[in-house]
Amino acid sequence: MDTVVHSCDRLTENDILFLEKIEGDLGILADLSRADVLMYCPLSADRAVIISQASPHSILPIHEETLVGREVGPYEEPGVLRALTEGRRGMAEVRRGSSGLPVHGAPIMQQIFPIRASDNRIIAAISIETILIERERHRRRSKVFQRALKQLQATIVSGQLQGAGDLSPFAEHDGILVLDDQLRIQYLSGIATNLYRKLGYAGDLLKRHIHDLEMDDNELVTRALEEERCVESESQAGGLVWIKRAIPLYSSSKGIERLLPNRRTSPQLAGLLLTIHDATDARRQGEELRVKAAMIQEIHHRVKNNMQTIASLLRLQSRRVESEETKRALQEGINRILSVAVIHEFLAHQDARVINIRDVSQRIIHQIQEGILDREKSIRLELRGPNIYLPTQPATVCALTINELLQNALEHGYERQEGGTVTVNIKDNGEYITISVDDDGIGLPEEFDLARTGSLGLQIVKALAEGDLKGKFELIGRDKGVSAVVTFPKQTQGGR
Repeated sequence: MDTVVHSCDRLTENDILFLEKIEGDLGILADLSRADVLMYCPLSADRAVIISQASPHSILPIHEETLVGREVGPYEEPGVLRALTEGRRGMAEVRRGSSGLPVHGAPIMQQIFPIRASDNRIIAAISIETILIERERHRRRSKVFQRALKQLQATIVSGQLQGAGDLSPFAEHDGILVLDDQLRIQYLSGIATNLYRKLGYAGDLLKRHIHDLEMDDNELVTRALEEERCVESESQAGGLVWIKRAIPLYSSSKGIERLLPNRRTSPQLAGLLLTIHDATDARRQGEELRVKAAMIQEIHHRVKNNMQTIASLLRLQSRRVESEETKRALQEGINRILSVAVIHEFLAHQDARVINIRDVSQRIIHQIQEGILDREKSIRLELRGPNIYLPTQPATVCALTINELLQNALEHGYERQEGGTVTVNIKDNGEYITISVDDDGIGLPEEFDLARTGSLGLQIVKALAEGDLKGKFELIGRDKGVSAVVTFPKQTQGGR
């Protein structure tokens, strides 16, 4: 709402505060109404804009995409425009497609409520939208529940409800109870009946006082009444984990004086909505996932340690050989092992499915500076580019690629040169990611052919780029130095 609402120049700062308050309540309204909820603000006498939208968790939403910011006129939304200009509640039927415009398809049933400021000006309208079949299902539900839902809608539209934004979403398999102003149970959904049976209440709970139940419902209801706001609690009973919510309903305006001091109210409790949710399976699954995540992190930690141990053994072996070519081959193998170990080190210290390639690049640069960089030459290693996140497998391939290209640049670019700069550049080009290693060394020999090169490192990079990353690899000669460029599509990597 933050940006869109300011396009409605008829609104005062107090109006915007009031609408932001109501916006926080639209989630629970959508869930309990089993409907999409849209809030409109007038732009002119015959134009309005959608400034907020809430989708239900208790049913599949009608609108899969956001409609916030979409302007409408009397052709698209006649009922909404009538509510904004005449201040009348009403029912309407529209046929709206994915573009938000009417189409020939399943009709959408709208309940439309005007929203008034403290001086009785109409400042917005709410449209509660369901498909026709869901509307018919609702009409068959208990009259007590229908009346309670109307009270909830009126409570929210008038700005009375407090604390709804602090409630967790209401799900499809949550139970509902309706209490009257004397706190007697007037309605239980079938799901609520089954859930209370799990708690040992096999008899009929209708007409019973909530205080007759030997549970934490009493404390929850008392808190809701004393604090005059929605409250939620989590408890354990019968070996199960329960989440309960209490939502007070008022028959007259209340609470909005906190935002609009000039409004005078006389609150009167009309009843309460209680919801109950069995969270046992979710909590158990969450705990299992936490245990699995800890085990996986420990495995990554051990793999990293084992790889570093192998690298240390190879380093000891390299000190015993006299051939410089063998030493160089062993050092290249060590760096390859350590570049993969970097990935496992990241995974061992964070619970993430994606890895920041920039952080990996920085770690590999540090390893090369400590390992193979010739101390007698003034060669600097630099890193440029934004944070780019990739899943573990392509991140590992990128680590190997960066390691090989850095080693290749240092080995061949500065044979007859005392110093220079090697830069790792990472770029996010939208659909593609580019990793390049640029040096200012001696450049490519005239007869160089990447397809026929005998360099194991370049062959590895070419195979990784084309095979694993589904991209391409090329060496580009420059006026001074070489650019080794790997480009690959982001979509096939599953990165964000």
